[in-house]
Amino acid sequence: MSGLVLKLNPKERVLVNGAVIENGDRRSRLSILTPNANILRLRDALRPDEVNTPVRRVCYVAQLILSGDVCIDDAKNQILQGVEQLSQALRDADSREQLSIASDAIMKDDFYRALKALRSLLPREARLLAVHSQ
Repeated sequence: MSGLVLKLNPKERVLVNGAVIENGDRRSRLSILTPNANILRLRDALRPDEVNTPVRRVCYVAQLILSGDVCIDDAKNQILQGVEQLSQALRDADSREQLSIASDAIMKDDFYRALKALRSLLPREARLLAVHSQ
């Protein structure tokens, strides 16, 4: 694995293995070389009061794993069940592909990649919920 490259905006914060790191005044690039490091961009983090949809709930579990707030063994089964439930509701090819990526990443304990795939479903879920609420 070649590692993860984070491109950070000025003053952007990121959580790396439980430590909050803030970028300086210029854009920068960080290469994370340690495999399975827990990384969470704080600008992407969901607050508990925002966890109000099925996709957001599964994303939040992945986020809790990355932040170190839950035990991986306890949360891994929960996140896999959430992905399975989402796959029963989101049946289009693009959603299926993202859920497959997320599932594969979870099985490899790559929760950053899983969260990235799951977050890509948020706009789709918002559109579906908007259609059903009309």
